[in-house]
Amino acid sequence: MNIKKFNIRVYAIILNESKDAVLISDEFQLGIRMIKFPGGGLDFGEGTIDCLKREAIEEFGQEIEIEKHFYTTDYFQKALFYEDSQLISIYYIARFKEPIKFSVSEKPFDYGNEENGKISFRWVKLKNIGSEEFSFPIDKKVAGLILKNSEF
Repeated sequence: MNIKKFNIRVYAIILNESKDAVLISDEFQLGIRMIKFPGGGLDFGEGTIDCLKREAIEEFGQEIEIEKHFYTTDYFQKALFYEDSQLISIYYIARFKEPIKFSVSEKPFDYGNEENGKISFRWVKLKNIGSEEFSFPIDKKVAGLILKNSEF
């Protein structure tokens, strides 16, 4: 293994108004379908909260408020898409500052044709959330932590 750098990702755990479902994103990136929590990559010179707020504007077209830190990767995870990188993922509990203004679907991958950058969102009931819902190992772990956490 020839790890030379970090790939830092920042994600939002956003509950619906009744606090019984979490928002997930269905995306087509790098030529593949992926199911994950909303968020993305940290830019150099950017703080993690600023990153997540920027990602919210880019993905949702509206602002979020960060409530608190939930989880940071605490084990080694090789980045799946970069040969020489270690992945570190940071998750925050967040909420929308205003009622949502973007479309939320009831079916997975409801974004039309599959072109890189396509994204759609859907609510998944907390009681139904499971590791099989997600594409990536750290999101799978976080789904399990959400199920075990009495805050949700």
